[in-house]
Amino acid sequence: MTVASGVARRAAVVCGVGAALPAHIVSNADLTARLETTDEWIRSRTGITQRHVAGADLSTTDLAVRAAAQALADGEPVTAEALVVATTTPDRCCPATAPAVATQLGLTGIPAYDLAAGCTGFLYALATAAGLIAADTARTVLVIGADRLAALPDPEDRTSVPLFGDGAGAVVLRRGRADEAGALGPVVLGSDGTGADLIRASRPGALHMDGGDVFRHAVDRMSTASRQAATAAGWELADVDRLVPHQANSRITAFVARRLGVPDDRQLSNIAETGNTGAASIPLLLARSAANGLLRPGHRTLLTAFGAGLTWGATTLTWPGLCRSHPPNGAGHDR
Repeated sequence: MTVASGVARRAAVVCGVGAALPAHIVSNADLTARLETTDEWIRSRTGITQRHVAGADLSTTDLAVRAAAQALADGEPVTAEALVVATTTPDRCCPATAPAVATQLGLTGIPAYDLAAGCTGFLYALATAAGLIAADTARTVLVIGADRLAALPDPEDRTSVPLFGDGAGAVVLRRGRADEAGALGPVVLGSDGTGADLIRASRPGALHMDGGDVFRHAVDRMSTASRQAATAAGWELADVDRLVPHQANSRITAFVARRLGVPDDRQLSNIAETGNTGAASIPLLLARSAANGLLRPGHRTLLTAFGAGLTWGATTLTWPGLCRSHPPNGAGHDR
């Protein structure tokens, strides 16, 4: 399914980006001290060297607020008229996380709601936000991906524990023209509930993943969705300057890039430092890459993700010039 990002020449345009990571870092050495694994085993199979892990005093709401505040301060001076939080780890089953986030940002009264689509949640939220803008429900929408995935695996599971970290990333979308920098292209989304048991967690500490099947589905779905999104935007894959894949596993992203024919120097990655942060993965990577200069204004950018559900998606945009950038280990971190 393809969800158009606007009607006629109207589009949802990225005008701010922000990120938040917990201060506490768990290195591979920390894990090898208590699990039957090695640094080489973790690196060779995942590409991860460390992950940020939130303590009991840092909630999904806290991370979302910090990333969102940074995104609102990043670009043009705007406020948000709607807010969408993509998360697999809300602080409570009820009520939703988003109204509390909105209130802490001083945005009480605006529409605010959660969206659950696994690690594809950020792309689903982008499509939803673009629809709010196209329908004139809001002129500006704050989109947040926030997850605390480090608590989901069994703490003794040496294969799953190294994969996951915590964090939040956010973007601000405003109403604009489809031909300007930052405008979202069509958003390609999909799901397949027959694979629901491949990634599942009934409660914290009880995550189950069928690694081989997840790997195969992730590569196939992300590659297909990426081709569809590029075609819908009128791009050739050779036009892509930066591939921004969900940071699930470095081997998955390498296979996706290879299938798409995207060279190594056009792939963005931060999985070594953050691990898999779920719905926060793509906006965290956007914020970091914009800050360190690897993602620059004018870059034709392809976003793609895959997650539990099963869900997947992709979209395109030409990266805009934003007023401020944020150091990847600076503001927005709990330091």
